[in-house]
Amino acid sequence: MQENYLAKWLNNELSEEELAAFKKSDEYASYQRIIETSDTLEAPDFDTETALEALRNKQSLTDTKVIRLKPFRRFLKVAAAVVVIMIGSYFYLNTLEETFTTQYAQNEEITLPDASKLILNADSEVSFSAKKWDKKRKVALKGEAFFKVAKGKKFTVETDQGTVAVLGTQFNVENRKGIFEVTCFEGLVSVTYQDKETKLPAGSSFMVIDGKIIPTEKTNTALPSWINKESTFKSIPLKYVFEELQRQHAITVQTQNIDLNKLFTGTFSNTDVTLALQSISVPSQLKYKSEGNKVLFYAESAP
Repeated sequence: MQENYLAKWLNNELSEEELAAFKKSDEYASYQRIIETSDTLEAPDFDTETALEALRNKQSLTDTKVIRLKPFRRFLKVAAAVVVIMIGSYFYLNTLEETFTTQYAQNEEITLPDASKLILNADSEVSFSAKKWDKKRKVALKGEAFFKVAKGKKFTVETDQGTVAVLGTQFNVENRKGIFEVTCFEGLVSVTYQDKETKLPAGSSFMVIDGKIIPTEKTNTALPSWINKESTFKSIPLKYVFEELQRQHAITVQTQNIDLNKLFTGTFSNTDVTLALQSISVPSQLKYKSEGNKVLFYAESAP
């Protein structure tokens, strides 16, 4: 039998003559029985998903798992963070300053780390570093304060207008908008204003008004007047007198037809507002009207 008969027979491609010749061959009967038997066979059930899962499990068991541990690198990161926090905390604690403030009509006495004392006048602020006090006795002042400094290293009061330095003494510093005044009551005070130093013995003052140094007279008092609940002025423009009146009595002052640069000499009470208004209006030949916490000062010639 030709070799290609079997393939052509399976594909139904034999001609009648070729099929008749193939059926007469010995191989035909054997091939016929194989085909008949194969038709009765059934293929086994095959679960594709189960086979794939089994294959994956087998693959995972054979794969080598590599776990990269970086404990030292993590340690360095944590250590660096701790160092940064420690350094930040150190600088924060060592630069942290204590600040004290007073409101209108309020005074406050403060004891410094070396037992020096200061009294804050109304509407004032003082700050200092207690951590650095042993190395540098220094305070920053806005407003007005009276100091009683214990003997020791140099004591410095810094303001935005000038610097005051002493070793151990009693003095008063006023640092307000338009006014800078230092008065020495005991010992010796050094005042630096616009890079020029001035030494003040007890009983003398250094005053600057609106950027101009003003000559002052010798004082014979032992304390600034505001410590005794009074505000005293010697040839001071009215605008600054009215500002102090507002601070000491927590009132609002308005003016009408008044020359605010007119100089005032006198004293007013820091506790009795009516007496204070009279103490300013009478010598200045002014009138005033008060309503609640508001006061209007006006010239006598004003309607």
